[in-house]
Amino acid sequence: MDIEKAIAELRSRNEPVPEPIRLPTEEELEVAQEQLGIPFPADYRRFQLEAGDVTFSTLEPFVVVPTMPYLDLIRAARKAWEIGVPRAWLPFCENNGDYYCLDGTAVRYWANGPTDETWSDLATWITQVWIGGS
Repeated sequence: MDIEKAIAELRSRNEPVPEPIRLPTEEELEVAQEQLGIPFPADYRRFQLEAGDVTFSTLEPFVVVPTMPYLDLIRAARKAWEIGVPRAWLPFCENNGDYYCLDGTAVRYWANGPTDETWSDLATWITQVWIGGS
């Protein structure tokens, strides 16, 4: 599945919440990328801009909007790097103290160290883990 279809499927499952997250702006994405010093893959940028406001299931990917401090990508990525997640990986979602990270375009799982769990791209992770694991 490509990112466009994964985002469409995810949006169709968006759950209403009392305080919805808003989508980030291009400028907010640029600032986050600059502050982290790591390039965001195209699919991740698209996900943030088109589905960064989706609430679904128990997984809550990090966001770059200032109104959601507990999901702040910058703070969360720095915390993950401090505990040993490789600096070249972009942690984008926490799961009970473990992290899903982008390593280029692939997604890797960090659970107190690198694991063998990987997904070829963000779209595959969205459909198999976020949607499929719910």
